[in-house]
Amino acid sequence: MDENYQSLVGFISEKSGLPAAEIERKIEAKQAKLSGLISKTGAAQIIAAELNISFDKQVIKINQISPGMRKINLHGKIISLFPVRGYNKNGRSGRIGSFVLADETSNVRVVLWDENHIELISKGELFQECFVEIINATLRNGEIHLTSFSEIKPSDKIIVEVVTKKPLVSKNIGSFNVNDNVSTRAFIVQMFEPKFFYVCPGCKKKASESGECLEHGKIVPEKRALLNFVIDDGTGSIRSILFAEQLEKIMTKEELGTPELFSMKKQDLLGKEMVLIGQVKKNNVYNNEEFVVSGMEEINLDRLIEELEK
Repeated sequence: MDENYQSLVGFISEKSGLPAAEIERKIEAKQAKLSGLISKTGAAQIIAAELNISFDKQVIKINQISPGMRKINLHGKIISLFPVRGYNKNGRSGRIGSFVLADETSNVRVVLWDENHIELISKGELFQECFVEIINATLRNGEIHLTSFSEIKPSDKIIVEVVTKKPLVSKNIGSFNVNDNVSTRAFIVQMFEPKFFYVCPGCKKKASESGECLEHGKIVPEKRALLNFVIDDGTGSIRSILFAEQLEKIMTKEELGTPELFSMKKQDLLGKEMVLIGQVKKNNVYNNEEFVVSGMEEINLDRLIEELEK
């Protein structure tokens, strides 16, 4: 079950005083009434509104953030602070600040658009390891965004232990959200020809085939490969990507570089059910979600039976 959904049910139960099981029944009834046209998370938010529970003034945990939420209030610790950068797009220019915020349940990337907020970073009032309170933020593509209508300020409230790594949760594809770090079982239903590119052996950034690196000048480039394929689990499908390090765990360099050998390996993998681990990303070029795979393995029936028995 989606960890965010369970946390949301727990939050509604806590605020309403009703048992979690009763909240679940109300959610299922609301879904049935709407002919299954909304997700469980969406139905949960409707139930919250019907119970006069507002998220506007409530400080929630990071793992309780769900798609569709507005006016999000958070408290946490800045565990990674990124340099402020400028942008110039469609005739508009400005600066963007960003950092990773963590609490005892999870962590999330926060993006600052307002100059007053960004200036807090420049002045050193917001810094790595400090605690902050965020008010009236919005959720966009799995990230927390602060506009001029939002507030952010340092906080004296301490969280002793925060989650520094993105928790891995088991989900079906239909429940994927951008920036989710997930494990899923799915079938490989389509596979495309591998693509090749070159990187600098020093900084690992993209280089030209002729051996030019923007940072290191003339170099001997390393040839790398990536593979695009589509997975499906019955709840949805998503385009997935395997990069060189992980790709070479399921295919040899010879299979990748030889069309005949690749075709044979492709036929072996198509239709196979796998367990895949990775992160859901937003492809801004094509405006769709994609799954960047960091690990994959065949189904272990003994382990599966053991998990089902639990």
